[in-house]
Amino acid sequence: MNRLLYESILKSDLATFLKLVRETETLITERVLESLNTVLHLAARFGHLELASEVLRLCPEMVLAENVELETPLHEACREGHVEMMKVLMAADEGVVGKVNCRGESAFFVACEKGRMEVVKHLIGFQWLLMHELDAFVCSIHVAAAAGHTEIVKEIIKVRQEFARKGTSEGYSPLHLACSKGQIDTIRELLELDQDLSCLRDHNGWTPLHWASMKGRVGIIGEITSTSRESVDIVTNNGETVLHLAVKYNQFDALRYLMETLNVTELVNVQDNDGNTVLHIATAAKLTTVVTFLLKRGVDVNAINRKGHTALDVVESDSSNSTALQIVPALLEHGAKTCHQLPPTSRDIQEHHFTITRSRKHNIFDSPTQQQQHYRRHKKKRSKQIELQNEGLRNARNTITVVAVLVATVTFSAGLNPPGGFRQGSGKAEMGTKASFKVFVVCNIMALFLSLGIVNVLVSVIPFRRKSMMRLLVATHKIMWVSTMFMASAYIAGTWTVLPGGSGSRWVVIELMVIGVGCMLMVLLGLSVLLVKQWSRKQEWRRRKEKKMMKDGSPNGSVNSRVDEMNFVKNNYSRESSSNSDIDSSDHGYHVY
Repeated sequence: MNRLLYESILKSDLATFLKLVRETETLITERVLESLNTVLHLAARFGHLELASEVLRLCPEMVLAENVELETPLHEACREGHVEMMKVLMAADEGVVGKVNCRGESAFFVACEKGRMEVVKHLIGFQWLLMHELDAFVCSIHVAAAAGHTEIVKEIIKVRQEFARKGTSEGYSPLHLACSKGQIDTIRELLELDQDLSCLRDHNGWTPLHWASMKGRVGIIGEITSTSRESVDIVTNNGETVLHLAVKYNQFDALRYLMETLNVTELVNVQDNDGNTVLHIATAAKLTTVVTFLLKRGVDVNAINRKGHTALDVVESDSSNSTALQIVPALLEHGAKTCHQLPPTSRDIQEHHFTITRSRKHNIFDSPTQQQQHYRRHKKKRSKQIELQNEGLRNARNTITVVAVLVATVTFSAGLNPPGGFRQGSGKAEMGTKASFKVFVVCNIMALFLSLGIVNVLVSVIPFRRKSMMRLLVATHKIMWVSTMFMASAYIAGTWTVLPGGSGSRWVVIELMVIGVGCMLMVLLGLSVLLVKQWSRKQEWRRRKEKKMMKDGSPNGSVNSRVDEMNFVKNNYSRESSSNSDIDSSDHGYHVY
């Protein structure tokens, strides 16, 4: 757009504007780069009424001009609240009222978003504007409620009362949005209209009270519960109560208000779909203040979740955390126990159904109590084995890291101090032209960068599952073998380089190669034999386990059909055995990888 024309519009200099347009008629149709705003867009935005009227006189069709966002000058006037400008534009062409931008927003929508009450009162007479929003996900009442424009919300409800229940694409009603943003006046207005609005649920099953609890808005919680006490008992799709959300999002004031002022202590031991109470959530998040508060309010300190864990189990799983060290004494003071310390009757929900069923069928035990005791001993032993294996894997990971650093250090030093040294004058390697030196350099570089690669991988990847750890160790272990072989080759080549010429030196190199390669082969052969034996034991163990499970799982000692057999093996064998087959199949206390 012409600079002088742009300045005349900004200053509302009508005389200069008319002069420029008379000199060049096409100037009136020029647009601002990028935004594509016309002179009428700018005049409407700044409220220059006389200038806009003159533009419409010279070029009436510009009232329908659209910028890059498909907005007309009426959008600009309504957004800024210029009522008289809006009337002038609508007088030029009333059809401009129905124009929407690229987001489907009308001029009425942007006025509601900005809280332009006078504009809304004038436009709300065009009832078809709200009818246009019946099929839209986000409506004028949603943006008005979220922004706290209570009077505008009231005006819209007067015309279309059903909009109070209209949801967005996520299922948020106007009351959801007002609670999320803390608009207390709008909330009061909506609840006065219909108290049942507090029980509306979004697509996650969250009510407005859930949102208020998650945001920690104590005043809104009190407002909603004073009109609709039953909304407190509604849970989300994940089975979470208002207390779960308050703890999950660390809103201690909301939790204290709910439990002390509203006295919703009956919810304190409610479990979500994962079996977690609010105490499980608090201990997992290491919320010391919340844990202390809950312990004083009669929470069940030994409730067990779906994983079979109490709150003490949850916090002890990360005992290295300094905050955890503060929570554990508080739990123990109130009688907290781990799942293994609880009596069998309190742990029925975590007992293994398949093991109990099998033992009953074969009359292995004389009573249910003996069954439970056997199961506890078996689980304790297995847990100990798994922990020992995990510790061994961690030690192997640390060992590989140390060896990789050592190889990198040695090869780095050898690279800076090559065999034969440097020439005093040029600084070049003394033996640089010899073939053996070139072999040394290549092998040394390969050993160095392979080791550095291993170090970078091991310090960057932190696997938390056994299988992931095994895959990582197998990969880095193989690379470490290659790296050490290159280092050994570099040593032989470096020795060859510095030995004097002659047949004697050649025999020395041959002897070194025979000794080095022989040692490597012996180690590789021994490890390969161990690996084959372990693989054979594992396959045999799996076959025995499969046969035993199939026998125990069928009422008649066999599976009815091949399909049943495959389903049984898939559902039981893979779940029970594959994840720790290395432990169960090994009878030496170690396994090769």
